[in-house]
Amino acid sequence: MKGKAWLTAALLLAGLVLLPFLVEASLGKSWMRIIDFALLYIMLALGLNIVVGYAGLLDLGYVAFYAVGAYCWALLSSPQFDLHLPFWLILPLGAMFAAMFGVLLGTPTLRLRGDYLAIVTLGFGEIIRIFLNNLNAPVNITNGPQGITLIDPITVGGFSLGKTQDVLGMSISSPHMYYYVFLLCVALVVFVSLRLENSRIGRAWVAIREDEMAAAAAGINTRNIKLLAFGMGAAFGGLSGGLFASFQGFVSPESFNLMESIMILCMIVLGGMGNIPGVILGAILLTVIPEALRYTGDLQRALFGQVFVDPADLRMLLFGIALVLMMLFRPTGLLPSKQRRQEFAEERE
Repeated sequence: MKGKAWLTAALLLAGLVLLPFLVEASLGKSWMRIIDFALLYIMLALGLNIVVGYAGLLDLGYVAFYAVGAYCWALLSSPQFDLHLPFWLILPLGAMFAAMFGVLLGTPTLRLRGDYLAIVTLGFGEIIRIFLNNLNAPVNITNGPQGITLIDPITVGGFSLGKTQDVLGMSISSPHMYYYVFLLCVALVVFVSLRLENSRIGRAWVAIREDEMAAAAAGINTRNIKLLAFGMGAAFGGLSGGLFASFQGFVSPESFNLMESIMILCMIVLGGMGNIPGVILGAILLTVIPEALRYTGDLQRALFGQVFVDPADLRMLLFGIALVLMMLFRPTGLLPSKQRRQEFAEERE
């Protein structure tokens, strides 16, 4: 079994390393950026999975921590303040500030659960977006709705990931190089998530999700454990936000609206709440499939000579139908954890 496991891991690693070249050769350069965004959404979904999947705290304002990390990078590495700090300093700062905001959000909501918690977190996410949108007067800090441009990419000793580089005689584009950086960060987030899941803290989160009163009676400090869930999940969101800002070179408040939070939550529900492989699968599907549906306009023209249904409307229609079918026939998700599968089986019995 060990030999097979090592062989599977080696094949998976080789596939991930070669994936950018295969995608660009078969689908084109535009799909390389989509793959990069899929990796960013995997990190976001894994962060929200800590709050929703492990601790059972419904958070609809998670995109606020994404925005905090993105604007932290943008303000510290752009002409806005003309600081241009190194990436190894900005990324931890963004994650730390996002974690601090996560704790600030969690503190007044410790007694709330379910719909009430969802409404408060939704309001928090909108407050952050509106705050960033209006923080341009009387002192211009975020440049308001116009956003911040000319953001520095990740640079290591003069080697910039924002430009096409020649490596070992091969010309490697910026999305290719960012792919490997994002992949490394995803591996780090997955490792931390696995360690948390199998730790005493992870079991405490699950206990709170199942029955908070029983968890408190068993000696679990529910206050600190819930704050830790908010802080850890927010830190992953801040890390993703910093990487997003460096990759895009531009951020604006419109990138962090309520729909983004809902999409990240849907990734968790679709894949399998509380299960890391399921969350990764859900993030990939809900990033790649909507982009693939953009080509339905060309297909309609080829078949009928005109476009009957706008591709954007068709994407949302199929997305809604898929979610309804999932809730009816697969409420635990595509790859649910063993515990949740057993819980649903017991409820049905």
